[in-house]
Amino acid sequence: MAIIDYLKDHRILFLLLLVLILAVLDIIHGIHLGTEFIGGTDIPITLEHSVSSAEMSSIVSILQQRLSKFGLGEVNIQPIGNSQIQVVIPRASQSEIESTIGIIESQGIFQGVIDGKVALTGQSLVSGSIGGTTNQNASSTDWSVSFYITQGAAQSFSKAAFGQGGKPIYMFLDRPSAAVLILNSSILNISPAAGITSADRLSAIQNATLLGAQTIPIKISSPSYSNFNSILSYLETSRSKYSTVLLESSAPTWVSENIIALNYTITYITPANMTPQYYTTSNPQNPLSPGGIILTSWPAIGLLDAPLLSQSLGNGSISQGYTITGSIASNLTGTSASAAAQTQEKDIESVLSGGALPVHVVVGIPYTTPPTLGQHFEFVSIIALLTAVVAVAFVITIRYKKIFLIGPILLTTLSELFIVLSIIGLAGNIDLATIAGMIAVVGTGVDAQIIISDEILGKHKEDHQNTRIKLNSAFYVIWVDAILLVIAMLPLFFSTSLFSVTGFSESTIFGALLGAFITRPAYGSILSRHFSSKESNK
Repeated sequence: MAIIDYLKDHRILFLLLLVLILAVLDIIHGIHLGTEFIGGTDIPITLEHSVSSAEMSSIVSILQQRLSKFGLGEVNIQPIGNSQIQVVIPRASQSEIESTIGIIESQGIFQGVIDGKVALTGQSLVSGSIGGTTNQNASSTDWSVSFYITQGAAQSFSKAAFGQGGKPIYMFLDRPSAAVLILNSSILNISPAAGITSADRLSAIQNATLLGAQTIPIKISSPSYSNFNSILSYLETSRSKYSTVLLESSAPTWVSENIIALNYTITYITPANMTPQYYTTSNPQNPLSPGGIILTSWPAIGLLDAPLLSQSLGNGSISQGYTITGSIASNLTGTSASAAAQTQEKDIESVLSGGALPVHVVVGIPYTTPPTLGQHFEFVSIIALLTAVVAVAFVITIRYKKIFLIGPILLTTLSELFIVLSIIGLAGNIDLATIAGMIAVVGTGVDAQIIISDEILGKHKEDHQNTRIKLNSAFYVIWVDAILLVIAMLPLFFSTSLFSVTGFSESTIFGALLGAFITRPAYGSILSRHFSSKESNK
C-alpha cells in the first residue's frame, strides 16, 4: 500500500500534523530542561510557621515577582506542603546564587523614618513606579532607585516632614526589630576625619536607630571584648524586650556562646556590612549631631540611604517622588564597580517591587548540579527511553512474527514520546521524574498494542466491518485503562508535598491520554489498513 493511502486516514494524518506543529514550536521556543540536565541550583526555603494555601500562593507570587525583576526569568518556585518552598535556578553563577539568597531572605519591609517616627512604609509606594539606574564616571560609580508614593501617603508624609527641613529621612529595608546591636569600638575609628571624633560618629548612629519603642540599642564593646561582662549583664536584664543580637561575624566564639546561653538569636554581620557610612553636612553646627555628620547607609540595620529633606518639604509642601541612592566601595573599579552597582540597584528594586513577605523565611544550604553531571543524566535518560521503545517493538514483533509491526510501533511510540516531551518542555521543565513517567508510559503501552494487534491479527477470519466493531471494543478497554491511570495519578499531580516527582504524574497522564486518543488509534489504523489491503489482494 502506498504511503498516500495511509495519509487518507484522519487519525494517522492528525498524529503526523501534531508532531510537525510541535517540532516547529520546539525550534522556535526551545524545550526547557530541568537542572538535572543543564545544571543549576536548588535552594530550599523553610517558612517560620505553617501558612494557609492563600498565604503560600502570596509568598510564591512575591518571590516570583522579586526574582523576575532581578532578571531571573527562568526561576522555578514550587511550594512543598504548607511550610516549605523550593527555588530552582538553572545555569546560575555563584554571584547570582548569592544575590538570589539575599533577595529571598529580605522580608521587603520598607520604612522611611523622620526624627524617630515612621513617615513612609511599603504600602505607600505606587505599584509599577519603581525604577533603578547606575552611573559610572571617572571618580565614582553610583546607583539609584526612584519611586513614587500615593497621594494619601504624600499628605501624611508632609505632616511628618513639617519643620524637619535639612534633616535626613532614614530609608530602611528590613530594619531589625527587637534587636540589640553590639558594635566594636574599633569600627568607630575607621578612616578618622579631621574634627570628627568617635563620639560624633556614635551620636550619628544613635540618631539613625531611633524609632520609639523599636529603637535599636547600641552597645559598644572594646576591640578585645574585655568589657563584655557589662554588655552581657544588659542582655540578661533585657530579655523581655529583645530577642535578637546583631553581632560582627569576626567576634570570638566565646562571645557568641554566652549570648546564645541567654536564649538570644544571633544575626551575624560581616565586617563590611557592620561598617557605617557617613557624610558631613554643609553646616557643621547642625543640631542633629555635634560634628555635623549624618549616617547615610548601614547594611547592619538595613539603612539604604538618608537623603536630607529639602526646606520646601520641611515647610509642608507635598511631593510624591523619591530616590534612594548609593555608591560602590572605592576598592572596586571599572567593570567590577559597574557590575556591583547594577547588582545593588537590582536587589533593592526587586525587593521594593515585590513587596513584603507575610512570614519570616529561613534559607537552607543550596544544592548545585554541575552541567557535566547534567549532560550525563541526559545521555542516560535518552538511552533508557530508546531501550524501552526497542524492547516493546521487539516483544510485539516476536509475539506476532510480523516484521511490518516494527514500523508502526516505532512511529506511534516515538511520536507519543516526542509529543509528551514537547508539551511539558514548552510549558514547563523536563526533569528526571518526567523521563521516568515516560518510560512507564512506554511499558504500559504494551498492553494497548497487544490488544489492538490481537484484534487485527486474530486467527479467526472476520470481515472488515466486524474488525472495526472489535477494534472499538478493544479501544473501550484501552480508554478505561487510561482514565483509571489518570485518576490514580491525580493525587500526585496536585500534591504540594511531593513536587519533586510531579513530573512523573504529568508525563504519565499526558502519555496515557495521548496513547488512548491519538497514538494508539493511529497504530490501529495503520495495522487495519495494511492487513485489510493484503486480505483484499488475495
